[in-house]
Amino acid sequence: MYAPDANCNWWSSMKRILITGAIGQIGTELTMALRQRYGADHVIATDIRMPADRSFLESGPFEFLDVLDPHHITRVMSIHQADTIYHLAAILSAVGENRPNQAWQVNVNGLYNVLEAARQYHCAVFVPSSIGVFGNSTPLDRTPQVTIQRPETMYGVTKLAGELLCQYYFRRFGVDTRGVRFPGIISYETEPGGGTTDYAVEIFIEAIKHKKYTCYLRPDTSLDMMYMPDAIRAMVDLMEADPDRLEHRNAYNVTAMSFTPSELAREITQYVPGFAIEYQIDPVRQAIADSWPNSMDDSAARTEWGWRPEFDMRAMTRGMLEVLAKRHGHTDFRLVSR
Repeated sequence: MYAPDANCNWWSSMKRILITGAIGQIGTELTMALRQRYGADHVIATDIRMPADRSFLESGPFEFLDVLDPHHITRVMSIHQADTIYHLAAILSAVGENRPNQAWQVNVNGLYNVLEAARQYHCAVFVPSSIGVFGNSTPLDRTPQVTIQRPETMYGVTKLAGELLCQYYFRRFGVDTRGVRFPGIISYETEPGGGTTDYAVEIFIEAIKHKKYTCYLRPDTSLDMMYMPDAIRAMVDLMEADPDRLEHRNAYNVTAMSFTPSELAREITQYVPGFAIEYQIDPVRQAIADSWPNSMDDSAARTEWGWRPEFDMRAMTRGMLEVLAKRHGHTDFRLVSR
């Protein structure tokens, strides 16, 4: 959890934060982290679905919100006097290839509605982008901050359009838009939701439950990844950063680690003896992964607002296995010491 900071009292006393897509993989944990950091009453969670977790619903304000309805957005913002938005409502990569029209509607039109509301209500906006904005013509290793972007999926197209929309609203209307290009996000809190990098979450659950996993990507598929605590910290740190230092404000490359399915499997076997991985390639998700970078250059984020990841593959692996073992009732499970 992203702990409260004694230096953030000025920020929390002035801001009221609205989160869209608050029940998603990132939104669930971000909501709780922001409520712990700034106070529950300052953070309004919204989604098109009602939370299944009663403790989440009781932890602070919640509103039903459809980002495709601009009047709905402005009504909720007016009621709660929001002046900062974390806009997380989106259709993910694999789902987006199966439902391209829905992906465009939610990822582009929904973002446009949020930006318009932010313009009217003078709100700051965080919008996550993705490694999906790159493509096969992009340098795959140490992908630069500024480079050619020719995405080959609808998800990537919508995320690139989102980067440009945010830049336009900043330059044209002065909306304080900020964002990062996330790699795959690994978390034990929320079930995977249709992303290409979901294997890096599923593999831990299956390792605990069955000591085996069938992966839909090739064993040598290298992708950037990040543990959720680092992802939360990246979002909060960027939104608290001095705006005068932000040059690439809407699409910072951020990363923490890069590995392949086979490398992650080997790391898991260090803690779960007998774990085995098999491969049954999904051509759709494999094609998506092949169009994404092997690793990103995140030096701009490090220079402009002090980005530094705290978790590498080893620390992330141990953390995931410890929590999931308890969650799935393996009270006699013991991690092998290293």
